[in-house]
Amino acid sequence: MLWIVLGIVLFVAIGYLSFVNFYPSFGGTISKELQLKYTSSPNFKNGKFVNTDHSIPKKLSFSETLGLTKKFFFTKVPKGRPDANIEVKKIDSAAIADYQGPARLIWFGHSAFLLQVEGKNILIDPMFGDVAAPHDWLGTNRFNSQMPIDIAELNKIDAVVISHDHYDHLDYGSIKELKTKVGHYFTPLGVRTHLEAWGVAKNRITELDWWQDIDFEGIKLVCTPAQHFSGRKFDNGQSTLWSSWVIQSKEENIFFSGDSGYAPHFKKIGDSYGPFKFAMIECGQYNDMWPDIHMFPEETAQAAVDLRAKTMMPIHWGSFKLALHSWTDPVERVTKKARELEIPMVTPQIGEFILLDDLNNNTTWWD
Repeated sequence: MLWIVLGIVLFVAIGYLSFVNFYPSFGGTISKELQLKYTSSPNFKNGKFVNTDHSIPKKLSFSETLGLTKKFFFTKVPKGRPDANIEVKKIDSAAIADYQGPARLIWFGHSAFLLQVEGKNILIDPMFGDVAAPHDWLGTNRFNSQMPIDIAELNKIDAVVISHDHYDHLDYGSIKELKTKVGHYFTPLGVRTHLEAWGVAKNRITELDWWQDIDFEGIKLVCTPAQHFSGRKFDNGQSTLWSSWVIQSKEENIFFSGDSGYAPHFKKIGDSYGPFKFAMIECGQYNDMWPDIHMFPEETAQAAVDLRAKTMMPIHWGSFKLALHSWTDPVERVTKKARELEIPMVTPQIGEFILLDDLNNNTTWWD
């Protein structure tokens, strides 16, 4: 009997190692040379990237990991998914090609956006895949069966901005499809390793540490802090940095939170770069078991106050079931808190144009 158990364990171990080493969606591995380079970062300690509070994220024991996994996969969540497919606003490629008008955004669901500003097309966390996992068998499909527009229909993308390397933000299939369309990529430290593993040329990638900025053809990009973690497989956690982003043009000042727990960095960013005309802030995939790495909706609204955002939009919801709350719980709770704090908020339908000079969308399309 013991030999049978050992054989099964060995078979699983060999299968896992083969899968992660040869299946491309797992991405690259940080080299020793890059690790040495990153030692100059104040956010890199003992071979890993860290949050300002070094105790976050909590390191789980094997039994705690198993318990969390069991709870996640075997807990029945009422209304964890919509009863029917979410209908999106379809976009014709001609409607976004060569756009020269006032700044606008298109939400593709979850945390993915197209920002069109000063004649530039900037994709943010472009996750167009059906499943937020290394393979379709390892996750469930997104809530909408169609995207507002397919990657094949997109024209030239001047830049892609990435917040971190998790599957719901950095999607192998999307990057592969976008590769011939994108001028340049901007990432936190280390994320370039995945892009290079997928065939993106080194000279088309710029990686930044927290509080570093760069001018991209008249658009200022600032890599700002977040409180989260990284990793695409069991043995490379915290090997790459995670971040939020500030995007500034002559007329616009925009904030994108990436993924983050609620922490003092929001006020620091607001004091340094605010007020923001528009802030896209994480609101979804939270739970009492991981309160430090994902915000509860009430914290999302408070983060908007800290950032001095004139208008906020809740993101990181409406596309995937990655936590144990109902699919509309994030937007319902943040709407209530935003009203209490008197924060203007927009909730556009997936695929709807968001005009930054006309931010008055507060429809409850999810009803």
